[in-house]
Amino acid sequence: MDVDCVCLVDEIGNPKKIASKEARFTDIPRELMMTENAAKIIATTPYFKDGFSFQTGAGSPSLAVNRFIEEYMLERNIKMSFALGGIMNAICKLLDKELVKSIIDVQDFDLGAIEHFTNNPKHFEVSSSEYTNPANKSAYVNKLDFIVLFALEIDTNFNVNVITGSDGVLRGAPGGHPDTAAGSKCCIIITPLTRGRMTTVCENVVTITTPGDCVDILVTDYGTAVNPLRQDLIEWLDKAGIKHVSIEELKNKVYSLVGTPADLKWEDKVVAIVEARDGTILDVVRKIIDKKINLLYYICMHIHIFFKGGLWKK
Repeated sequence: MDVDCVCLVDEIGNPKKIASKEARFTDIPRELMMTENAAKIIATTPYFKDGFSFQTGAGSPSLAVNRFIEEYMLERNIKMSFALGGIMNAICKLLDKELVKSIIDVQDFDLGAIEHFTNNPKHFEVSSSEYTNPANKSAYVNKLDFIVLFALEIDTNFNVNVITGSDGVLRGAPGGHPDTAAGSKCCIIITPLTRGRMTTVCENVVTITTPGDCVDILVTDYGTAVNPLRQDLIEWLDKAGIKHVSIEELKNKVYSLVGTPADLKWEDKVVAIVEARDGTILDVVRKIIDKKINLLYYICMHIHIFFKGGLWKK
């Protein structure tokens, strides 16, 4: 390949911006309440014992679970066998405190994790195939005890959407969300019941990213719901005195707060296909209607929610 010219720059990008906005520790009381409840649930299960394995997602509420997990580990004098996935400095600090025996690293979310990887022999790098490949029986996700993840939406069948917004527009990639949910013994979703006036718990998600049979527990700011498929988890929570409700109750609660969302409008054209881990088609993303029409419809949808929910009276 021929090179026409070479451009000299002082630096390639800004390394200070490696840590994304999403990969932050929360100080929001609502999120701290949810993460503390998630940690309490984790500590209730028989999986939480010496040598357990753990991964959090990049969302700030799930990352904050690390704070509360540490307290339970110290209280029971147990250690984590390995921490997995997208790594942040918080997990590295647990290893430095000798609460984690090793870190299995597929990507880093902040500069502290990068520096730790270069200097600590117990911080290992693995490929994406070693991490989540469904054709690889020794993939690390299949050895996970706990995974804590976020959701843009979750429906009454526990299906999760992390790639499209409530307006149907693609927001990002799923990453290891469906893989870790499928491989782990206990998958916990943390999400508030509403974002602004948009419902998070709904009748049907816009796009299925992670199938409901892989999701075990939903923790929200209005209560916790357990997938009926996991009667063992329900028994453990009941025995520990941890209250939980049905996911239908959470959906009814959010609909009573902001109203029932109006259905989105789509064109017939498919712009993206969501594959399940076995290669079958899990869902499709269709082209949203013309921007001007869609904007008008989106405004009307918000007006509908505003009046249907009685918010104009408040």
